[in-house]
Amino acid sequence: MKPGKTLTGSMGKNGSYRWLLTALLRAVAVIVCVTIAVFFLIRIVPGDPAKMILGEYGTPEAIADMHHTLGLDLPLWEQFLRFAKTLFTAGDTGSSIISGTSTRALIAERAPVTLLLIILACTIAVVIALLLSVIAATNKDKLPDHLIRIFPTITLGMPIFWVGILLIMLLSVRLHWFPVGGVGEGWRGTLYSLTLPAVTVAFSQIPTLVRSLRAQMLEVLESDFVVTLRAARIPARIILFKHVLRNSALPTLMLLGVNISYLIGGTLVVEQVFGIKGIGSLLFTSIAKRDFPVIQGIALYCAVSVVIISLLTEIIAKWLDPRTDGKR
Repeated sequence: MKPGKTLTGSMGKNGSYRWLLTALLRAVAVIVCVTIAVFFLIRIVPGDPAKMILGEYGTPEAIADMHHTLGLDLPLWEQFLRFAKTLFTAGDTGSSIISGTSTRALIAERAPVTLLLIILACTIAVVIALLLSVIAATNKDKLPDHLIRIFPTITLGMPIFWVGILLIMLLSVRLHWFPVGGVGEGWRGTLYSLTLPAVTVAFSQIPTLVRSLRAQMLEVLESDFVVTLRAARIPARIILFKHVLRNSALPTLMLLGVNISYLIGGTLVVEQVFGIKGIGSLLFTSIAKRDFPVIQGIALYCAVSVVIISLLTEIIAKWLDPRTDGKR
């Protein structure tokens, strides 16, 4: 019996290692594909960076010199090799065409505000979704359940920038509860000023999370082991929070991991609405000025963040329930 158990345990560990290696290789492959796509897509977009820098009155000679300075006169494959070398040796996509500052430095300067906004939005979305799902699942087919089920149907079609404008008009302009825009000073001022933008970003994630978690909770509440726990006179609160939520959270966690790309994209848009000087404002400014090294850097860093978060979500799901095998 002991050799058999040892062999089984060894096979289980080997299977986990293989799964982790496969997941890592898949993540690396996605990052490589995104790198190639970002490089070529930026160059397909109409517009000449040299003309954008020199203005409408740039002479052909000056434009040609600028092309040479930027390396745009080189063959495309050679431009890509330079780009890949800089990226993998320095973690950078080059210097900004407009300011001459390293792209990595520009992004690092703006990243803390954007990262804090994403964390706040994610926290608010999870807390509100958890609260609404518990109320809906424990009041199935009653008025609270119907009202909460209507909420996702209405809100899913609302553009996130429109929601932000409405919240500014109501909570900032009329009620004066929050600042209209910008980032305050100090930790308290920063958190206070980012609360309304975080609620706006969370607003786009709450409907799908509520729908998923409510459905999972109802399924678990009707399962045999919950009936047995109720028959054993276990308090309803313990059943709900210790057993039902624990067995319902995994699919919602996977959904949150899948939707993290939408969360990051929504954050970049909301920064523009609220006048927050984060990565979003840097991105839109760079697009307007055709500053392609900065655009590439932001796109790549966001893509890598999404891949890493998705990989971590799969690992957590595998750890919580080995039967998932990282499958969504």
